[in-house]
Amino acid sequence: MTDKKQLKARVRARMAKTGESYTTARRHTLGAQATPGDHGWEFKGGQHPSTAVVSRLTGVPEPLVLLAGGGIGAGYILWEFKRHNSAALVMAFLNQWQYYDRWMTKTLDRLGVPYTHHTTGGAKGAARRMAEELDAGRPCVVLPDRYHIGYWRLPKELDGYGGHPVIAYRRSGGYVHVDDRGSGPILVPEDRMEAARGRVTSYKNSLYVLGEPPARVDLAGAVLEGLRDCAEHLSSASDSFSLPAWRKWSRLLTDERNAKGWPKVFGDGTRLAGALLSIWECVEPVGIDGGNLRDLFADGLDAAAGLLQREELGESATEFRRIHGMWHEMAETAVPYEEFGRIRELTVAVREAVLSDGAAREEDAAELWRLRAEADRAPRKVDFSAIAERVSAIHAAESAAIARLREIV
Repeated sequence: MTDKKQLKARVRARMAKTGESYTTARRHTLGAQATPGDHGWEFKGGQHPSTAVVSRLTGVPEPLVLLAGGGIGAGYILWEFKRHNSAALVMAFLNQWQYYDRWMTKTLDRLGVPYTHHTTGGAKGAARRMAEELDAGRPCVVLPDRYHIGYWRLPKELDGYGGHPVIAYRRSGGYVHVDDRGSGPILVPEDRMEAARGRVTSYKNSLYVLGEPPARVDLAGAVLEGLRDCAEHLSSASDSFSLPAWRKWSRLLTDERNAKGWPKVFGDGTRLAGALLSIWECVEPVGIDGGNLRDLFADGLDAAAGLLQREELGESATEFRRIHGMWHEMAETAVPYEEFGRIRELTVAVREAVLSDGAAREEDAAELWRLRAEADRAPRKVDFSAIAERVSAIHAAESAAIARLREIV
């Protein structure tokens, strides 16, 4: 037990400093380890919630699920809540990140996987439907609110902020067994699961049940269609949901006149720490959503090069790995370890505890959100231009890489 705790501490320390995922950091620290099961259910981990659940239930490797679903995306929105004197930064990196159901259905359709999608406004009907599916041995993809599902131990102010898809694969003794990319089961009380599934109106009680994948999946066709979707989508003019979002953000970081400019929004220096930490959590794979995905996309492009017999995709993979590094450097500029080390370490500890032990430790979560609140209240000065330069460079690099991808596919 002591050795296990020491290993976890070493892995967490590496994750906090490098921004690596737990799997990558552990591999560098020690090496791979077999993953236990739960009543026949195998845990296979995963990086991004959406791509991971499809990969687990279909057997298609996660990087190729990402490609089939339209690849990477881009999204930037800064919400201000005057009533609570708070600001919330939203960054997203998956194609059509703002429309989960659309992404899910097109991904499954391209892979030729049959499915049923259930939604109901009533809590009792939703609970009964999921119970029937689980009792029949059919795993369900559900979309619970992170605050209400409990195991992330989020503060009350994040009630209703949404969540990500997880697999409910069994129920017993009043608990739902959940797979959330971890190495073991997460047990959620059934009443808590019901509340979490019904909290967010836009996808209230959403439930997917997948059928058996076809004997022969046209993976090449699905990947090619997804890559064309990716190139088309990221070539659009939207400055909220496509690559121009990065250009807009780079300009707003230093715009002193625009009401949404960071010098205006964070003029007194308060509330800024939360926005900066959101950058780090969104960009790095230690965050809840799996990071900027350019690394996973590169893995998919390498596989697609052979699958589609297009060697140029391997060159694109190399470029997107370089871009992944650019995102890492930008996150380091925004949230240097020297200043935010303890918060970064606790962020890693909370996520790793969920994935390995089924829930965050209360003391870690409490300390994390206390330190975040203190940092948010304290005025600070930040050189926004240094962040803006890196974001602008990323926009240029991704625009060129997507233009090249469009030529290839």
